[in-house]
Amino acid sequence: MLDVIIKGGTVVAPGGASVMDVGIEGGKIAVIAAPGVLEGEVGETIDATGKLVLPGGIEPHAHINVGVPDYWAGGRTDVMPQPPESASRAAAFGGVTTYVDFAGALPLVPGAVPPADPIMSQIEQRRDIFAGHSYTDYTFHYILAGAIPPSTMGEIGEAIQSGVASFKIFTTFHARVPTGHLWEIFKEVSKNGGIMAVHAEEDDIVTYMEDKLEREGRDHGSNLHLAHNNISEDISFRKVTRLAQSTETGIYFVHTTAKEGVAAIAEARAAQLPVYGEALHNYLEFTSDDYKTDWPGLAIHTYPAIKFPEDRDALQQGLVDGPICTTATDEWTTYKSVKLAGDTIRTLCGGHAGIETRMPVTYTKLVSTGRIGLERFAAVTSTNAAKILGMYPQKGVIAVGSDADIVIFDPDLKKKLTMDDLHADSDYSIWEGFECEGYPIMTMLRGKTIVRDGQLLGDAADGRWLSRKVAPSVLAQPTV
Repeated sequence: MLDVIIKGGTVVAPGGASVMDVGIEGGKIAVIAAPGVLEGEVGETIDATGKLVLPGGIEPHAHINVGVPDYWAGGRTDVMPQPPESASRAAAFGGVTTYVDFAGALPLVPGAVPPADPIMSQIEQRRDIFAGHSYTDYTFHYILAGAIPPSTMGEIGEAIQSGVASFKIFTTFHARVPTGHLWEIFKEVSKNGGIMAVHAEEDDIVTYMEDKLEREGRDHGSNLHLAHNNISEDISFRKVTRLAQSTETGIYFVHTTAKEGVAAIAEARAAQLPVYGEALHNYLEFTSDDYKTDWPGLAIHTYPAIKFPEDRDALQQGLVDGPICTTATDEWTTYKSVKLAGDTIRTLCGGHAGIETRMPVTYTKLVSTGRIGLERFAAVTSTNAAKILGMYPQKGVIAVGSDADIVIFDPDLKKKLTMDDLHADSDYSIWEGFECEGYPIMTMLRGKTIVRDGQLLGDAADGRWLSRKVAPSVLAQPTV
């Protein structure tokens, strides 16, 4: 007997999008069949006629429950972004069933020293924070920051074998990893079958421009794109790609912002290098001109800075053509008093609440306008992240044997977003007033309905830790 049958929806599966019925048993997809074939005793039948049946969304880049530095928080030292319960609740309402957060230190404060605890100890400590407090499944990138001691280098392989498949580094900020150390990290990650998640900006250019803008009295936050600029992304992406080529390392460039970044990724992929790009959904809508508006103004900001209209257009086209493989949010949810506590290029708080809005915004910008089809939509919101980061085929696909992580999406539901529609721990949203052309109405995690018709039905203990292993094919050449 099947536990659940989803009947009559347009199922978006690897073979295409067509009206099919999906049978679920024991938290897994048990069968996909033509309409009317699945008969007999069943625990629950869900009518999805006229709706899209999509793989649950995967958020590949979230920062949850980590301290906000005092220079972003108006001098306060006790500020934290939202905890896992509220972030995962928002995720569930937005059709997201798995998110990738971070373990390890994020040293945003000058002079901060990463903890000396072994990598596996830090991962376990982080898992303890999330266990029993997440409505959806979760996993972590591990952050390597600053000069990496040899003992830590030697722990990378153990972490990868334990299921932490991706390592995050910065080439700017106080977390910047020196190039020699970066080269050694790449070799260790490559040798052990992991992938690098890279925040790539040329630090010398960023810091020079910050100093220059301050000297000239032009350090208002609306000029952030002049510090975190296009040439910085261009140079850093190409430097990282060259290091990756020499060490045969897979690269996942997080939050690509500039047309130059898109071009660098495209060139690397044309050379058959395993290089993948991510775009945040606020980069698909806003430009640096929006920094100067009364609202949302500086609230749209996420590091690296939002840039020019031509960069926004290049990112959208990158999602259409392929160099940009995933959408993400860089989730960092605070209250407005924190987000706007500083208004300069050094003090403006990064991040925003976006984990709930990513799928409907992406659908509105790209599917409802006819620029991408349903298969590509499923790819950039779920499947590609699952493949690149080592969750596929357990996650990211509607296929027999995969976890029954499913979102039912109503393509005809038009919704002008208000704060009443959103579920993050925050008092603002940059997406308030955005008119969605389609919206998720039901989210299932491993066969359990956790959100339905605006009602939270799941439990904060439903979410599980996810162990990951990147397929060798993903690390050999661009496969998505």
